[in-house]
Amino acid sequence: MENPCSAHFRSHDLPISRSPVKFSVIIPARYASTRFPGKPLADVGGKPMVVRVAERAARSGADEVLIATDDARIARAAAQHGFKAVMTRGSHVSGTDRIAEVAAKRRFSGARIVVNVQGDEPLIAPALIRRVAAGLARHRAAAMATACHPITDARELADPNAVKVALDRAGYALYFSRAPIPFARDAFARGISRVPPRLPAYRHLGIYAYRAGFLRVFTRLAPAAIERFEALEQLRALAHGYRIHCAIVRAAPPPGVDTPADLRRLLRKSK
Repeated sequence: MENPCSAHFRSHDLPISRSPVKFSVIIPARYASTRFPGKPLADVGGKPMVVRVAERAARSGADEVLIATDDARIARAAAQHGFKAVMTRGSHVSGTDRIAEVAAKRRFSGARIVVNVQGDEPLIAPALIRRVAAGLARHRAAAMATACHPITDARELADPNAVKVALDRAGYALYFSRAPIPFARDAFARGISRVPPRLPAYRHLGIYAYRAGFLRVFTRLAPAAIERFEALEQLRALAHGYRIHCAIVRAAPPPGVDTPADLRRLLRKSK
């Protein structure tokens, strides 16, 4: 009998989009999560979470979907559901390092576009994945591409857990921060109680596209002070003079799963 909430997560109901851009999706999946050990294998509507993510990525128009992991249990789960896993070192400090190892093992050309899709977003929209890949393909000056959405809620703008991005007129990132940027001096003089009309405030979404050649460069760049203090890895690229293009989407996507409580909320909403 089908899990009663599995229909909410089914990906085969979503159309497969053909993309004129050739790209690979790599999903980093680490078993030893501090806040949620074994998270990639958590049951989401009858399938492991990482498999749900891979199913959605497969509808994006990607040439291939790979799961990058350091754990044989995750690799077995991927294979059981028809997805290829690539074993990686357990010493990586970030998902970017893990996908860089996969790109090197697969001997991707320098121009190959690689999209890093987080393994804890079982409801990610295939169209978002495709759009970020296409954004990097269109913007030759960019080494990376990502996405953001407008902020209209003052609590979100003030929340340090919500990463903000300021953009230039061409859609390239000027800066990413946990602080409220841009800061409306006059409107916020007595505190952040509302977002002024037309304030260009955007929340960053944690999806990235890279050129495989830049992945090799990025892993050798020295961490920057702004990266360490903000705890935002993408600031390393900006600090070293590399450009990041941001696609603006209209609304926030469904939330990811950081903790067991997040998963319980997601499953309750799906019933």
